[in-house]
Amino acid sequence: MKGESTNVGVVMASPIRPFDAGALYLALDARRTELGLSWRGAADQIWEQSSDLNDRRRDHPISPSTLTGMAKNPRTSCQHALFMLRWLGRTPESFLRGAGRDDRHFALPEAGPDRRLRWSLKLLYASMDEKRRQEGLTWPALGAVLECSPNQLTGLRTARYATGMDVAMRIVQWLGRPAADFVYLATW
Repeated sequence: MKGESTNVGVVMASPIRPFDAGALYLALDARRTELGLSWRGAADQIWEQSSDLNDRRRDHPISPSTLTGMAKNPRTSCQHALFMLRWLGRTPESFLRGAGRDDRHFALPEAGPDRRLRWSLKLLYASMDEKRRQEGLTWPALGAVLECSPNQLTGLRTARYATGMDVAMRIVQWLGRPAADFVYLATW
């Protein structure tokens, strides 16, 4: 049936639902409160999930403002969202608007302290472009379907770091695949 595909026995069907970064923020706040943490404490715990990798890379940690900023502007990058989802033990699909309970069929890879979850933007782009060509869609037509600009889509070809989580999740839904298909365990 058009608009549906299966992966691990799970059917993903249209319509495309937006990623609810506001709900992600509320889940972070609830977990933070439950653990008695400040936003700084939550950011530190989120960052320390990859402590061994962080020690090797010596890159900058996730900022509390990255987390708290979602309260006023409910958006986040796809890479930052993976840090948060890992800390919550949740799937990206569980934050699609109207989603029910968290379905473990969509589970992200398990990462130890020597790894970090990362979106493979090149794979996401290649899969999207292949399906776009198969369906005879122009970039503007696909942008209309996914409710984003064509530049947001074509920019994934050369993106080095991230795109918005909502855009990434709209693409995976259109592809009929779970987000986990495009997430890998990075060691750099």
